[in-house]
Amino acid sequence: MSAPAPSPLAIVDAEPLPRQEEVLTDAALAFVAELHRRFTPRRDELLARRAARRTEIARTSTLDFLPETAAIRADDSWRVAPAPAALNDRRVEITGPTDRKMTINALNSGARVWLADFEDASSPTWENVVGGQLSLIDAYTRRIDFTDERSGKSYALRPDAELATVVMRPRGWHLDERHLQLDGTPLPGALVDFGLYFFHNARRLLDLGKGPYFYLPKTESHLEARLWNDVFVFAQDHLGIPRGTVRATVLIETITAAYEMEEILYELRDHASGLNAGRWDYLFSLVKNFRDGGPRFVLPDRNAVTMTAPFMRAYTELLVRTCHRRGAHAIGGMAAFIPSRRDAEVNKVAFEKVRADKDREADDGFDGSWVAHPDLVPIAMESFDRVLGDKPHQKDRLREDVHVEAADLIAVDSLDARPTYAGLVNAVQVGIRYIEAWLRGLGAVAIFNLMEDAATAEISRSQIWQWINAGVVLDNGETVTADLARQVAATELAAIRAELGEEPFTTGNWQQAHDLLLRVALDEDYADFLTLPAYEQLKG
Repeated sequence: MSAPAPSPLAIVDAEPLPRQEEVLTDAALAFVAELHRRFTPRRDELLARRAARRTEIARTSTLDFLPETAAIRADDSWRVAPAPAALNDRRVEITGPTDRKMTINALNSGARVWLADFEDASSPTWENVVGGQLSLIDAYTRRIDFTDERSGKSYALRPDAELATVVMRPRGWHLDERHLQLDGTPLPGALVDFGLYFFHNARRLLDLGKGPYFYLPKTESHLEARLWNDVFVFAQDHLGIPRGTVRATVLIETITAAYEMEEILYELRDHASGLNAGRWDYLFSLVKNFRDGGPRFVLPDRNAVTMTAPFMRAYTELLVRTCHRRGAHAIGGMAAFIPSRRDAEVNKVAFEKVRADKDREADDGFDGSWVAHPDLVPIAMESFDRVLGDKPHQKDRLREDVHVEAADLIAVDSLDARPTYAGLVNAVQVGIRYIEAWLRGLGAVAIFNLMEDAATAEISRSQIWQWINAGVVLDNGETVTADLARQVAATELAAIRAELGEEPFTTGNWQQAHDLLLRVALDEDYADFLTLPAYEQLKG
């Protein structure tokens, strides 16, 4: 008697989208369903492990390098796989969501790599999830040229040789995709994003002389990297793609992953491409994990925590040393400035800050770095051209002068800066304005000349939570309390109403965003990610 056929995936509560049948084919959905059956149980175990580890951090207020993996760190013999030609020179990378306009602009930007983002720069509406896949398929088949109906401006791809290499970022392990379910259970968004992209594009990319390349977000341990590696092996074998075709760059954007950089590279070594210093999520993770650790873990205003802070220097220099020791690329952090079309003086000051930041990264040994806007590509390129010249990278700089102790990575109290009232106001402003846009389906939003995404909104609400629970006294003498946060939020909401006018205010999601920010910033039961309760309110 033959075994019953496996259940098919169900598309749940989703309005049909134009051309969705090109993405959601029976074969593609069967592949994604198989990924779910094989790997979601392990995903669930690893999420439970995250919670247990956070409980232990709350008890001890410390972290250390893992004794059980000391042999991997001590073994000088292993290296990651050599970089494919398309990923050998990564001196400037641009990031952004996968709408059609951004897809063309990013590919044409002059950057060597485009991080095509289904994660923090994308609000996971069904239209964005499916439409983003279509954008990439159309880009690879050169069917993406279009004219903006509102402006009349036409967008077209440059010749293939001039386009950035795509490195796609799926959602983190913690996020589900409610519109795709198997036997009533939502699938992990990570497997949906990865599976659809890999199924449709892996062989097409090989024909173009490239491959399916990925950025892996929110990784918290080498065991999570091991899971991704097993996903890659299965996917390649299942579709007849040679093993090692996939390349993954892991964002070291959690404090726990900073203690397992070498182990993460080791687990992915046949598929590893490098590590990235994801600075904003890293600060969020530091606050989240040590939020109840007392005054020595209280971070000052977000903008006062620069990359020259001792604990941030320890993090980035350890990353460069680790990558180069193992033959991997070290990619620097985000330059989030968005140039103003009206204020040349603002641009001049910001461009100098961006230049100084990229000069520092290049001089420290990074092989490339991120920018959020095409106008920043030439600035970052100049910084890395100065150091690299004609070389594709500087992995030969082993940085053996770097020595980082476990305590250095969490030495938050080495900072002189302290929280300010202006910092509290900014956290509330960014939180409300970002969440409102996210609820409208926008994941990357220019706020006060900075490109904000979910990571910066997470810092905002986490700092409010931390400052309240630590009883922080601000520079104006006020103690941060829930009532003070509510007062600041009410003032900001009124200011937005006055700024926009009554009709645009009421047709937006402003009250909803205000209420959600206060919920995730004030609730005693701290939400692991604000996007989890926000997703429950996201329409589409």
